[in-house]
Amino acid sequence: VGRPETDEIRQMAMQQLGNGLFSAKHYNVALSVREAELAMLRHVGASEYDMLVVQTNLACTYHRLGRLEEALRIQRDVYSGYLKLYGEEHRDTFLVDENYAWNLVDLRHFKEAKRVLRKTIPVAQRVIGANHAVTLKIRWCYANALCEADGATLDDLREAVATFEDVERIARRVFGGAHPTTVGLGAELKLSRAALRAREAPSTSG
Repeated sequence: VGRPETDEIRQMAMQQLGNGLFSAKHYNVALSVREAELAMLRHVGASEYDMLVVQTNLACTYHRLGRLEEALRIQRDVYSGYLKLYGEEHRDTFLVDENYAWNLVDLRHFKEAKRVLRKTIPVAQRVIGANHAVTLKIRWCYANALCEADGATLDDLREAVATFEDVERIARRVFGGAHPTTVGLGAELKLSRAALRAREAPSTSG
């Protein structure tokens, strides 16, 4: 702390302290550190990239504390910042997009989540590939947005099931059946199939 705010070692130490507290699940203390880090970087005029990294960490901390609206507000800014700085085809943009979309789903902003993901999925498939873990998680999020929406149509549910089936199949081939991603997708696939059967049942019996 005796070093000036512009000192790189001081800045790195503060970031590592925040990361360590977050990893140890001391989220309230981590939040204080990350808020102080962001204020410091603003004061010294840090680069846009450094600001985006700290904002991303801050949003993740808000999310873990259940402060989802605050997390979403920051994530919107971060997503716009990465698009402006790197464009839609950069790997870091895909990671930011994934976090942003999941927060939208958690807050039941399904329309916005679907709009963002429909734009991102084909770009991710082309740039980092259909087998990449981030691509799979982005498609997972999209399928969730389809089937969890209050106004989900029968076509939405069918698309969700088809998406989960494809993504689970890819994950099983790439990561194996015991991988957490594969297991999680398998559970989601069962839920989406059940929802689809429940929706189709009235028309079938009628």
